[in-house]
Amino acid sequence: MSKYKTVTVISFMVLMVMAIMVIGAPLFTAKDPTAVELTKTLKPPGQGNWLGTDEMGRDIWTRLLYGGRVSLLVGVASVAVSTVLGVTYGAVSGYVGGWIDRVLMRIIDALLCLPSMLIMLVIQSMTKPSLTNVVLVIGFTTWMQMSRLVRTEVLSLKEREFVLAAKAAGTPVWKIILRHLVPHCSPTIIVMATVGVGHAILSEASLSFLGLGIPPHQPSWGNMLIGGQNQILAGAWWIPVFPGAMIICTVLAITFASDGLQHMLLPMNVKEGVNKWPKMLKKAA
Repeated sequence: MSKYKTVTVISFMVLMVMAIMVIGAPLFTAKDPTAVELTKTLKPPGQGNWLGTDEMGRDIWTRLLYGGRVSLLVGVASVAVSTVLGVTYGAVSGYVGGWIDRVLMRIIDALLCLPSMLIMLVIQSMTKPSLTNVVLVIGFTTWMQMSRLVRTEVLSLKEREFVLAAKAAGTPVWKIILRHLVPHCSPTIIVMATVGVGHAILSEASLSFLGLGIPPHQPSWGNMLIGGQNQILAGAWWIPVFPGAMIICTVLAITFASDGLQHMLLPMNVKEGVNKWPKMLKKAA
């Protein structure tokens, strides 16, 4: 096994272990992530509390596991929203073509000119913090790149024989898109969605750190970071360090895993380590 494949396998194993631990959190800890024990405040890592406690005496290990549920759920759910939007928009734009395609792409260009994080902050500042709102805000502000890549794929596929045959047979447009075009775009969609999960986790952590993400009473890695920023100066380094390390490890594992998926699913797009996607995005513009 090559060094590259080894890194990919390790990344998938890390993600699998993380998923098992956060989903099966009750199997790895018997404590309540919201239980307050004022007699154990700011207790350093050690016996009884493996990773220490926070300023309210809550167990860091327990909150790390249950917070991982929220962070990973936000990542997967928001990517599902952005994937549905991006694939639908890009497939319709690429297949219809003409002036409709040009108008739709100019809308994409205008949206991409705006920083997605700035849009998230503005929207979240006007809404009540909740898990659902965070998922929707991230999903509705990160679908544009997906749509451009899918459009590029559809432009190259819609003149293929199987699509022309389906069109000649009177197949409805929506069936051609769903049954013939989208399945052939699935490798690109899978890779982009995997990358998007890592970006979504970082976005959730950023919003929560700024107080505009997950509600404070609900544990998440971002909330744990904001809870520890004031305590680190008091010497309680373990409060922000462990959730920060989990975010870094998760995002790195997702990045390496998506890179491996790209090489496995898109072998023709990778040659001598040069990614074809930048050219595809340039062509899509």
